[in-house]
Amino acid sequence: MRLEDVYIRGTSTRLPARLAVADAVAAGRCPPRVAAATGMESVAYSPDESPAEMAAAAARTVLERAGTGGGDVGLLLHADTYHQGQDLWPVASYIQRETLGNTCQAIEIRQMSNGGLAAVDLAAAYLTAGHGHGDALITTADRFCAPGIDRWNTDPGTPYADGATSLLLSRRGGFARLVSLALHADSDLEPLHRGEDPFTTAPFGHRMPVDFEAAKKSFVGRTGISYAITRAHQGQQTVIKQALAEAGSELAEADWVVLPHFGKRRLTSIYYQPFGIEPSRTTWEFSRTVGHLGAGDQFAGLDHLLVSGKAAPGDRCVLVSVGAGYSWGCAVLDILERPAWAAG
Repeated sequence: MRLEDVYIRGTSTRLPARLAVADAVAAGRCPPRVAAATGMESVAYSPDESPAEMAAAAARTVLERAGTGGGDVGLLLHADTYHQGQDLWPVASYIQRETLGNTCQAIEIRQMSNGGLAAVDLAAAYLTAGHGHGDALITTADRFCAPGIDRWNTDPGTPYADGATSLLLSRRGGFARLVSLALHADSDLEPLHRGEDPFTTAPFGHRMPVDFEAAKKSFVGRTGISYAITRAHQGQQTVIKQALAEAGSELAEADWVVLPHFGKRRLTSIYYQPFGIEPSRTTWEFSRTVGHLGAGDQFAGLDHLLVSGKAAPGDRCVLVSVGAGYSWGCAVLDILERPAWAAG
């Protein structure tokens, strides 16, 4: 989808604390083989803040940076993947009450790690459909903690992290312009994160913590590893090609490519080698200190490029995402000016 007059007015990231991987290995929580394969230095973690509280903090920061009040926002979308701190509870409404205090629609999105760009797609559609003149506020947040999640072993190639991000989209202008956006889904890969276990009547009815590796082994045992790898690559390739074609660009021309916060081995096999992406053009040096933020990797990476001053006016950034289900996303944006709150 080629976009016109959709801008980014603000970004923010909330990372309460860091946990060194070396300390986790020494404590026996992170297997040495996982630490070696991922190349991670640390992961963000929350000692006590819930995802909802972190999301509200990120939202307040983005509103302050953008100079925007609750009356300027016409839509709030919150993307997440895991427990948000309460049961049977509309977390998006909590974020709205804590940050906006208005009467707009506040909606939760659960498209796993592709939820951030899925929210951008829905927000862009809202902004361009004539529903109103308000901005669209997007938040993401997760806290991947015990007993339900083992951040080191639930998905061994990807250490999971706690944190929140926020993005403000607008038709009123901003420091960056969203040029194009593509999404793609392939539900044939849906069992990759489900396996063959029967459905249950309550959470964690089979095992705790969650074990994605067992589900993947079950799926690969039925279909073969080449089938899963080929379909996954085709899905990611589809959205990258589409978004770049609609932006009139090539991946090699991008100044920055923001990838999911996977471990180094997984990034190499999924992105660096197949797509010819040099790690120096990515946010790897940042992401290896953060870990996987669920739906928030892309927003956090973009925020880092801005806050650090690495992204300069005239730079073209490509945001890439993938989520269980399976779905993929890719967005192309141009940095128009350096925000007042950015370094440089």
